[in-house]
Amino acid sequence: MKLAKALLYSYLLFIAGCNTATRTEKETHLTGFVDPFIGTGGHGHVFPGATTPFGMVQVSPNNGVSGWDWCSGYHISSNQLAGFTHMNLSGTGIGDLSDILITPTTSTVVSDTSAGGRNFTTHYFSNYSHKDEEASPGYYTVSLSNGIKAELTASPRTAFHRYTTNNKELSLIIDLGFAINWDRPTESYIKQVSDTRIVGYRKSSGWAKEQWVFFAIDTDRPFSSFSTVNKGKITGSKELYNKQAKGIIRFSNTDSKQVMIKVGLSSASIESAIKSIEKEIPHWNFEQTKAEAEAGWEKELSKIKVTTTDTTKLRIFYTALYHSFTAPYLHSDLNDEYKGLNGKVNKTDGFTRYTVFSLWDTFRANNPLFTITQPDRVNDFIRSFLAIYHEGGLLPVWELVGNETNCMIGYHAIPVITDAWKKGLITDIDGNELLVAMVKSAMQDKNGLKELRKYGYIPADKVNESVSKGLEYAYDDWCIAEMAGILDNSDIYKQFIKRAGYYKNYYDPATGFMRGKLSNGKWKSPFDPLYSSHRTDEYTEGNAWQYSWFVPHDVSGLIKLHGSAQKFETMLDSLFSIKETIKGDNVSPDISGLIGQYAHGNEPSHHIAYLYNYVGKPWKTAEKVRQILNIMYSAKPDGLSGNEDCGQMSAWYIFSSIGFYPVNPADGNYVLGSPLFDKVVFDLDNGNKFTVIAKNNSPENIYIQSATLNGKPLTRNFIEHKDIVEGGTLTLVMGNKPNKEWGSAPEDVPPSMIGVE
Repeated sequence: MKLAKALLYSYLLFIAGCNTATRTEKETHLTGFVDPFIGTGGHGHVFPGATTPFGMVQVSPNNGVSGWDWCSGYHISSNQLAGFTHMNLSGTGIGDLSDILITPTTSTVVSDTSAGGRNFTTHYFSNYSHKDEEASPGYYTVSLSNGIKAELTASPRTAFHRYTTNNKELSLIIDLGFAINWDRPTESYIKQVSDTRIVGYRKSSGWAKEQWVFFAIDTDRPFSSFSTVNKGKITGSKELYNKQAKGIIRFSNTDSKQVMIKVGLSSASIESAIKSIEKEIPHWNFEQTKAEAEAGWEKELSKIKVTTTDTTKLRIFYTALYHSFTAPYLHSDLNDEYKGLNGKVNKTDGFTRYTVFSLWDTFRANNPLFTITQPDRVNDFIRSFLAIYHEGGLLPVWELVGNETNCMIGYHAIPVITDAWKKGLITDIDGNELLVAMVKSAMQDKNGLKELRKYGYIPADKVNESVSKGLEYAYDDWCIAEMAGILDNSDIYKQFIKRAGYYKNYYDPATGFMRGKLSNGKWKSPFDPLYSSHRTDEYTEGNAWQYSWFVPHDVSGLIKLHGSAQKFETMLDSLFSIKETIKGDNVSPDISGLIGQYAHGNEPSHHIAYLYNYVGKPWKTAEKVRQILNIMYSAKPDGLSGNEDCGQMSAWYIFSSIGFYPVNPADGNYVLGSPLFDKVVFDLDNGNKFTVIAKNNSPENIYIQSATLNGKPLTRNFIEHKDIVEGGTLTLVMGNKPNKEWGSAPEDVPPSMIGVE
């Protein structure tokens, strides 16, 4: 891979005295720090292709492999290219999308009806070497073994391809039957409209049970011929409707040895897909579109400016920010239309509809990051939630291109809504309407909620993953109570603040863990906190060691359950130091990135290192956070310790490397840790700047000695959201030994929620 050697101004000053070669203008761009290949190895599951911030299009190389590590369509271990697909998932644990495969070839394409024509396109897959591919924000290129150099860029709803070859002929196979992992086509259509335009659609079922993608393909010159392919046989028909329609665009004797195509998308209609091309890229200047995509990324990345002499950490940070701004995706088209959960084409009313809401992951840190960096989009995200509620009857759990997948547990649209409401980011929705939707999600009879209301806990002998579900419901219910309190609805507040305290019913004082309780009130036995059985025991992608800390709304109450702050701290120490390994014949593969039994590779652990602050030991938080930052992230393809999960794994790094983290994602507080960088500046949309300065910062000086906020002494070991948005400067003086006095007083610890019964 090849990355621009971009350097921030502060670093340029540092190296100026070292007679370093003169920098270029390109080297001042933050996009030069982004390496889209980080996370394409290991179990990161990200794609390296071209996209724009939160764009509908993710045009990316596809290896044509079905498997867990190919959930995005691409993994660094492969060197086979099936072609380029136009919608791909970023870092998820389930494979879907990879829609509309375009395979470039210089070979003569011939009929092949063997195996019913299912393997037609595979004959034209190419090999490549990773040394012959490059990627940067908004751009991807690779040189293939068939002599074609492929280049990709994008606008929000349109992909732009450029193919260069010395061969006299070039063919592009459009395969609407191509699918990986869970996805399968149910209906497809392709048609030649002119000698420069192809249109069609693809409908499929998989993780998203009813996905629609309408497309239009324009070419920069008339093609020599177009043929459809039916069950492996090339036909003379210019139009084809079946489950796995394919088409072949053929160019011959091209003078420039270069062909360009644009692919516009819509989930609503062919007409809107055409509009995507005509309005977003009304020209054939590939370099202009590439520059516009890069400029869009530069604008977003510039919202957080980092100063450090460590360029590796800059690469990790800005790649993380890039990944955090990849999802959610645009779903409504330029006619403000989109495929909804009601199976119809719906129209927005004054907002942009988004999709790909991986809420079980992102509610923890990525959504709070958006409240700082994307305040305008947050309102559209919430309006998208409400549209999903009106179309499907419930708030989203894990919504994907107009479908509810019901993946994972909890109803975590609720903390996102509560957080946005408390921060004043919901500008045109009635809060009571949102509260009604929140309560409806919480009052279902499925997923253990009926049992929760009956018993006050979820019995392990009646409902799978009972402990994890119960703990996450308790947190979401606290968020409902918070919203009800703000809206002066005392009845709903009382109902849900009581439910928020149900987490206590899973705590076993004899073992110190949250564990399964049977419907007869007895603990489920035998019990081993190290045991894991993936999605078939009391815990979701984890074990008792990892889940017993999930009470972000009432950490003080959790401490009391342990008997004392000292016992809580000792238990927390044990989590990170225990030498025993996870037990079980079906251990969850998501339990990764282990330090003791702390599992950074999966989201339930992400807040845990910061819990030391709640017992007045922020210096222990600093030690653990620095350890995680240093060993769980790198600038290599396997630089993530688990699935990227639509930005959450990266959002943890962004917050933590700056110096704080939202332990309770909906209380508006950020718990201080240990900053990696000398200086960080947030350029806020309201025109203010918030600066974090770490004096005497170094790999050894990891402990906060003292702090000031806007020049005034700060003894509390947390800051508030208003401290950031109002602008100002947080100064942290760092040292190589703990100052065990700073942030240790009872009045200095983060607030824990009062009123949980």
